[in-house]
Amino acid sequence: MRHLKSGRKLGRNSSHRKAMYRNMVTSLMVHGRVRTTEAKAKELRRFAEKVITLGKRGITGPVEGLSADDLAKAKARRLHNIRRARYWVHDGAALSRVFGEYAERFQDRPGGYTRIYKVGFRAGDNAPMAVIELVGELAPVSEEGPAADESA
Repeated sequence: MRHLKSGRKLGRNSSHRKAMYRNMVTSLMVHGRVRTTEAKAKELRRFAEKVITLGKRGITGPVEGLSADDLAKAKARRLHNIRRARYWVHDGAALSRVFGEYAERFQDRPGGYTRIYKVGFRAGDNAPMAVIELVGELAPVSEEGPAADESA
């Protein structure tokens, strides 16, 4: 029995699994949407939501009213959160989006930054496929996935 053992193994060893999740989180932050299997999408949601929460913990509000000591502490907290998020996001532009655009977009939202759509089954092995995207994207999801949206 797998009591108290969270997470799916997905038929991979731990280093392969961690690398796959890091790449998928980076792709999600860059593109806003990733098409993958349903199981991978459900696992990816855990890590993507943690990264966006780290982005929200940056310096918020006016910094003019802070004392020099409080400003230094706020900058140190922001730097710490950036370094923690860098563990998962390996692209500098994506990291700046997390601490800029996504932090502002999800500032008033207490969680649930991603949405998973089931989009059918893969042709080769009949695996259930899904699209995971960040909430608030205006582009519609089609059966063919993100590439079909760009060409239309």
